[in-house]
Amino acid sequence: MRKPELLIPASSLEVLKTAVIFGADAVYIGGEAFGLRAKAKNFTPDEMAEGIEFAHEHGVRVHVTANILAHNYDLDGARAYFHELKELKPDALIIADPGMFTMAREICPEIDIHISTQANNTNYMTYRFWHEQGAKRVVSARELSLQEIREIRKHIPEELEIESFIHGAMCISYSGRCLLSSYFTGRDANHGACTHPCRWKYAVVEETRPGEYFPVYENERGTYIFNSKDLCMIEHIPEMIDAGIDSFKIEGRMKTALYVATVARTYRKAIDDYLESEEKYRVNMDWYRSEIAKCTYRQFTTGFYFGRPDENTQIYDNNTYVNEYIYLGIVGRIVQTAGQVCARIEQRNKFCVGDSIEIMKPDGTNIPVKVSAMYNEQGEPVESCPHSKQVIDVCLSVAPEEYDILRVENK
Repeated sequence: MRKPELLIPASSLEVLKTAVIFGADAVYIGGEAFGLRAKAKNFTPDEMAEGIEFAHEHGVRVHVTANILAHNYDLDGARAYFHELKELKPDALIIADPGMFTMAREICPEIDIHISTQANNTNYMTYRFWHEQGAKRVVSARELSLQEIREIRKHIPEELEIESFIHGAMCISYSGRCLLSSYFTGRDANHGACTHPCRWKYAVVEETRPGEYFPVYENERGTYIFNSKDLCMIEHIPEMIDAGIDSFKIEGRMKTALYVATVARTYRKAIDDYLESEEKYRVNMDWYRSEIAKCTYRQFTTGFYFGRPDENTQIYDNNTYVNEYIYLGIVGRIVQTAGQVCARIEQRNKFCVGDSIEIMKPDGTNIPVKVSAMYNEQGEPVESCPHSKQVIDVCLSVAPEEYDILRVENK
């Protein structure tokens, strides 16, 4: 039985460290250009170097995205970027464009190349083609069923790896090749600047009646005709492994550390439980479902994995996320403040002395605690800290540890 890699996204150095601590086998990140998440915080060269070092110290691989569909004006910058990456030594590059692939092979042949889902990898001849060019892995198109992936696995070399999405947001366009954002706003999704117009509400205007809007209905439930549910395959890990998939990929390179920690540790436990025994995996299913529902999501679907999705794959009534928990911060280190043991955090949302919150630990346990005291950077006691990204010391009724996450239920 294949032991699949758990591949987790990271938008920043903080999130990368969270992914590593909470169970990732590998993380994928983007630099300041040439990836498809231009609006993510992304990594400077110094941050990338620190992140790669941290991941490697913990036995975790780092994959770097360079998966734009390049224009002529991109090529000189991309060439310089690959020279930088050669020195930083990530474990793999994720590439969609044949020109970018050719440059990467010339400049840094020692780094593995993975072919992005943006390259529309829908058949085994495409996989063979990329293998012959020197690719180590191909990311399957999201439009493939598990049966199609099984067939691909049978027709490609054993050493060629298959990576497939197991969780996260779905795109209305084929393999993410969307023109809506570029058309409406001038921001090109294929250059990483998507404004997500698929989540907007649409109406029709008739040419001779300007200003008179007619709702667009797919059915009686509403008008969000492009708005897909999120993929979630936590209940189908056995089928994913049986299909011959080598890497389970989580979508979300713009998500918070809380989201990444929640998804990473849930899938980590589910994969490990199944590899230990199917019975253990089945017994713990309610825990997986309840934990995965605590991260930000838009309702769940199994996408195309079991055939063409029906109308229940779309969300017709709104485009908002379900958000069960609020992210408060990550424990940076344990400090002594006013004679008390406190957790130093960079706060993400407001909470107060006396609040009941929760410590989320990498091993899967959640510990309810009370906030007994808070101190600002000057060591002065405060009752609350209303501003996000402010460093504070938080004393709790149970001592946390470094990299624990603090969260509170969103009531």
